[in-house]
Amino acid sequence: MSKHKAWIKMSSIVLSAFIGLSPLITTAEVYAASEPTVTMTGQEILTSGAVMKKYVWKSTRSNKEITTNGNVIEVDLTNPNVKLDVMTGTNDQFTKKQSVLGMATETKAVAGVNGDFYNTQAEGVPMGPEIENGRLMATPPYLPGFYSFAISKDNKPIVDLFTFQGSVMTKDGAKFALGGINKTYYWFEPGGEHSHVDAMFMYTNAWGQSDRSNDGVTVPTEVLVQKGIIQKIADNTTIDMIAPQDGYILRASGKAADFVRQHMKIGDPLKADYDILPQDSTKTYDTKNFKMMIGGHTILVDGGQPTDFSREVDSLCCYRSRTAIGYSQDEKTAYIITVDNSGDSKGLSMKELQQFMIKVGVWKGMNLDGGGSTQMVARPLGEFNPVLINKTETGIQRKVVNGVGVFSTAPQGDVKELFIQAPDFLFLNEQAPLNFKGYDEYYNPIESGSVTAQWSSDNGTFKDNVFTPTKLGIAKVTAASGKGSQSAEIPVVGRNDLAGLQIDATNIALSEGGSYKLPVIATTKSGKSREVPPQLIEWEVLGMKAEVKDGILTVNSLADAKQLQLIARYDGYSTMLTLPIGKDSVWYDLDHNAVLTNSGSKPEESVAASVYIRESAAKNKYLELNYDFSKATGEKWAYANMDTGIQIEGQPQFIKMKVDGDESLNSLRTEIKDNSGKVYYVELAKNINWKGWKQVSADLSDLDLKFPIVVKSVYVYSESVGQDERATVGKIGIDDITFTYKGQLSVPSNNSVKLTVNKTAVTVNNKNMTLEQAPVIVSGNTLIPIRFVTDALGGTVRWDDKERKVTVIRGDKLIDLWIDNPDLLVNGKRITAEVAPKIMNDVTVVPLRILSENMGWKVTWDEKTKQITLQ
Repeated sequence: MSKHKAWIKMSSIVLSAFIGLSPLITTAEVYAASEPTVTMTGQEILTSGAVMKKYVWKSTRSNKEITTNGNVIEVDLTNPNVKLDVMTGTNDQFTKKQSVLGMATETKAVAGVNGDFYNTQAEGVPMGPEIENGRLMATPPYLPGFYSFAISKDNKPIVDLFTFQGSVMTKDGAKFALGGINKTYYWFEPGGEHSHVDAMFMYTNAWGQSDRSNDGVTVPTEVLVQKGIIQKIADNTTIDMIAPQDGYILRASGKAADFVRQHMKIGDPLKADYDILPQDSTKTYDTKNFKMMIGGHTILVDGGQPTDFSREVDSLCCYRSRTAIGYSQDEKTAYIITVDNSGDSKGLSMKELQQFMIKVGVWKGMNLDGGGSTQMVARPLGEFNPVLINKTETGIQRKVVNGVGVFSTAPQGDVKELFIQAPDFLFLNEQAPLNFKGYDEYYNPIESGSVTAQWSSDNGTFKDNVFTPTKLGIAKVTAASGKGSQSAEIPVVGRNDLAGLQIDATNIALSEGGSYKLPVIATTKSGKSREVPPQLIEWEVLGMKAEVKDGILTVNSLADAKQLQLIARYDGYSTMLTLPIGKDSVWYDLDHNAVLTNSGSKPEESVAASVYIRESAAKNKYLELNYDFSKATGEKWAYANMDTGIQIEGQPQFIKMKVDGDESLNSLRTEIKDNSGKVYYVELAKNINWKGWKQVSADLSDLDLKFPIVVKSVYVYSESVGQDERATVGKIGIDDITFTYKGQLSVPSNNSVKLTVNKTAVTVNNKNMTLEQAPVIVSGNTLIPIRFVTDALGGTVRWDDKERKVTVIRGDKLIDLWIDNPDLLVNGKRITAEVAPKIMNDVTVVPLRILSENMGWKVTWDEKTKQITLQ
């Protein structure tokens, strides 16, 4: 690896300025834009002395209002029942990265966030120092501008710059400086010299592997020291073991290796002396008694104001997920902060992060690792295990080197509260497991074995803790334990309580023999939503041979099918989804269909790419695309270039393909050229965040394509932002490139019906007919005979005598109407008419306006003749 590619977590270039010499961002610039707002939307106690608060940041970018979700954990540093500490990798060792959720679960932390920056191409150790539970795990690098956060012996928070000083002394009194403890290779600033050239480093048992920073630049000579005595010397080679608990291994090269040869012998004593010191020599800290310490990046806030960045932040550009830590002016509160760049939450710039921190109370604070590494976890009240709180930028929980954990040190206390955990509402006859949770006076969860409950309800039955409501309305459930009990009132909703019902499967492309999940989402009049348990849905399938069982649609045959109509009902509340029948056409699969494929790359001089035809264990051929981005800077591309002379037939709506992912987090895209010569770069996967085969797809219907089209390439792309978080070398498999052609919905008849108010004469396509009931006007609304009109305009009408309900199906619309009830359902959405449907002369008449608006009928009204024309 070139010495100019340290690939430190926050940058892919050597960072080139001393503190005070880097380009500075002025305070005035920070507030140049319109003042943003930060609003707290909720808070929850995590444990005695720690509370999590949720915030929404609102600001304007490019004249458009955006919002960003933030989470802040406040820790009371004066509370003896809580502490901050560092969580390290797996089993408390470096080089064994783990997600924040994994670390918090392993260490029994109440909450936690990701911690220090790290070299993504090295072993997986923090760039900065680390003290965990009072134990020195790693030392600061000799680099300017890297701040650290620490807690002193008397529980005071510290954000400052630190350095390292250390040496070993041999039996003959010779000394040699230590470069650091448990450090990976990096490059000094300025100058760019390699950290391990002519240097000696110490590695303890916290370094969890036997390879110690061997990047090929230096040749190691290693020394095993145990209980202060030299046990082994490996000249120009390594010692194949992890350092023992009661010792360490020295790694020396160049001049340091010469010192080992001249002054060290097996059996001799060796003394190591080292300390972490403030970079400002006028400051004094008792670092040997720090309770915890974690490294970070630039300082962000000082004195409650935005401060100049101590590191360059161009590589942290744009609007990203962020992690930060700081403390209050009175030094009594620590703030652990994340903000999200995911979905509707639009992330923050570094300047915006400064403002956010100040608005939530930070007096002095610094940046921690962010972007795809940002993760916050917390333990809900009454629960024993933490859960992920934020939405990660890449959709996965990245494994990181360390994190900041919040730990309860409180004893088990008296029960403070018991509560029933249940959904916001229940459905009639669903089987709903209810949980009985509790916490003590210190907000520690109560052991389940210490509390047993007897369940009862006035509206349903229990089997153990599984509740089945048998009546609509409010179900009062009670959990009794000993002399106490806890009750909860849970709405049990039916048809009259719903505002909407929707089948959540609009983007599926049907294939014969395929199976598709059909979630049905109910929304109450109060605005709360839940998926209806599949066993409670009554399904009706129209238009093809298919069946739905337990919420899974299975397509048995597409023969002669033009469209699929799926009707879902819960408690008589209906909704319908209409899907055209699509057609899949495999264009590229190497077993039967293929085109000439070559590799390509950009930049050509520094990115290596190659393609091969491979065969799986099942004798299935596929294309393998290999790439190496390690020698390039900036944006990078690796292509599987297709023969562009072959046009894709027709007008496909989707492109799909099977991809064997490599978890690189690079983007997967395809180049499509349309008939006008315009090239479209279509994203198939924002992040390749999976391992193994998976189908990916892209919707082409939103592109202004001029057909026919050709596929130029499928390629792996690494944008410049966040590049240090992605793999630089990898390979993917590509197979079964398929185009889906969406069918067309059946078009109902285009008949014309003319009716006249208070007259039974009617014409259908100018053919005279007679109605049993003339249209009438009631309370200013025209009512028309629904069955006659629907039949004439190409729909079907159903009558349910028991419920006095009319169901109209026409095209992709389903409408349910009840006699004398102004509420009607249009594809599962409740709408209220001014006048209810009525029966006149044994004929059902319904409001014309609301029906025509939702059926798509064209209505013409002649005021003079009182004539209505429907088309």
